[in-house]
Amino acid sequence: MNLDNRKYLLYALVFITGVLLLVRLFYMQVIDDSWTRRATEIAEKRREIIPPRGVLVDRKNRKIVINKISYNLMMIEERIKNLDTFAFAKLIGWDVKKVKARFREIVKNEGIYKNPSTGKTQSNYRKDRPYPFVKDLSLEEITLIASRLTDFPGFYEEPTGTRYYPYPNGANILGYMNEVGRKEIESDPFYRPGMNIGRSGLERSYEEILRGKKGVRYIVTSATNNEIEPYADKKYDTVAIPSPKIKLGIDIKLQQYGEELMKNKKGCIVAIEPKTGEILTMVSAPCYDPNLLSGRKSIRKNYPSLITDENLPLFARPLQAEYPPGSIFKLLQALICLQEKEITPNTGFPCNKSVVGCHDHPYPSSVAKAVQFSCNPYFYAAVRRVIQPNKNKNVFADAEIGLNNWHKYMMGFGLGNKLGVDIDTLAQRDGLIPNAAYYDRYLGHHQWAFSTIRSISIGQGEIKLTPIQMANIAVIMANRGWYYTPHFVKSIGKKGKLKKYRTKHVTPIERRHFDAVVEGMRRVVYEAGGTGKEAKIENFTVCGKTGTVQNGKNKKNHSVFIAFAPIDNPKIALAVFVENAGAGGAWAAPIAGLMMDKFLNKKVTNKEKENSIKNANLMSSY
Repeated sequence: MNLDNRKYLLYALVFITGVLLLVRLFYMQVIDDSWTRRATEIAEKRREIIPPRGVLVDRKNRKIVINKISYNLMMIEERIKNLDTFAFAKLIGWDVKKVKARFREIVKNEGIYKNPSTGKTQSNYRKDRPYPFVKDLSLEEITLIASRLTDFPGFYEEPTGTRYYPYPNGANILGYMNEVGRKEIESDPFYRPGMNIGRSGLERSYEEILRGKKGVRYIVTSATNNEIEPYADKKYDTVAIPSPKIKLGIDIKLQQYGEELMKNKKGCIVAIEPKTGEILTMVSAPCYDPNLLSGRKSIRKNYPSLITDENLPLFARPLQAEYPPGSIFKLLQALICLQEKEITPNTGFPCNKSVVGCHDHPYPSSVAKAVQFSCNPYFYAAVRRVIQPNKNKNVFADAEIGLNNWHKYMMGFGLGNKLGVDIDTLAQRDGLIPNAAYYDRYLGHHQWAFSTIRSISIGQGEIKLTPIQMANIAVIMANRGWYYTPHFVKSIGKKGKLKKYRTKHVTPIERRHFDAVVEGMRRVVYEAGGTGKEAKIENFTVCGKTGTVQNGKNKKNHSVFIAFAPIDNPKIALAVFVENAGAGGAWAAPIAGLMMDKFLNKKVTNKEKENSIKNANLMSSY
């Protein structure tokens, strides 16, 4: 009996042991793949092939972003044997203390994690993995080092790409790259220590395309870690796929010219091709050379001074700055009033300066003349009819109805929200188009009427637009009621642009209402009493609108001008905003004229005006 019991007990122990071994084997092979990966690494080595980063060209196929080879000095600790620290430090131009500190820094930067199978906290650092020891070495620097690396096993050179900008322009468009961090390495298997990632601009927004797709090469190694042969006759190798060439809609020569005009000024220029929505140029002033942030050494040297510069060169004004639009907003007000049938093209209002201030000009007997003279009382009277539509006897409830209706029109113009430009969305702002809920929040429900918010009728008060939105208003006027979302990328390889930038947006204004307003824009430039005469160019008819934006007490007004040309089949629409420069006709209009002249006529005929603008220093007035 006792013998039988012991026999069954032995069977049970063998069975339980077998089950436990099977469970453990299942866990190691199916759930925890670290053992599989380790076994694979012992038998063969996986070498990743990183393709060169994508090249960017402008609309005329001029290369504006290319790659320049630099080098990292890599290390694999388990291969380092009997390191002569003093000799190694001398080779790379460091002292021994700095070399030892760098080893500690690499281990520390890899961080720690909790092993799910053991529950223990351990370092992410692995002795069998390569890490960059010295980064961003030039060809000259690595040449001096490479010939001696055989004396220091475990160290080797690895080429890496940094960006180079043949034209020192468009920094706020192109953005910059920097080294990946631990979180990025953990969240995306593409990256490993020492690699770069787009941090801003197009480099960031098109990162997944520009980086291409990695290839893999497997090799069999000996016990001493020397390569013997390709694994499985290259059966499992994959080819690296470079990024397709990305063609931009910008004209880099026009960008260059715009930056020259905006030297020693704060503000921006945004020019768009109306029929496609492609951004021709986007100047943010003050500007800086994008090569200042190319490569780790350059970033370490130049970024601190750029980020602390009181003139904010890293601030992308066309996308991030929010300004009152001033009188350029009257164009949209006129369209809404016409669409709502509150006025006709021949409606006139007296220029009653007791209601709101204005300058001296003839009687605005039509919409075209009201735009030409930029008459404040005219737009006060016209917009009042929209905001107070007499649909409710209670004046406050009536204003709520009218303002919300007005707000819908403005949203139809692409205002009050990010336009969705194909650039880092964090670098874009919404602007502000107030609705009833906005004023309720600050003034109380039914505690306001048109008389409270009347400044919005002339583009002041709470209204805020970004310069890219201002330029898009010029596009809407040029196209007589429609636009494509402004964008930089014209084509990705042979696939063209992304679908969302091929979708036409139609405003809620009938085509016929644009005629009177566009005629007013023509008069601004060519007729007596117009304030945009400085935007005239030869051979083409320009339509424009000036704005003089109030900028608080004891501060100089901002100068703004939007325009398109030619009047029929427009090729360019743009906005120019110059901070603290005074009237719109004084600075923004002539800059816009020079830009259109350069683009349409391929040359600038008025050299005196050009030199005057280029040599003007408006920074001192800030």
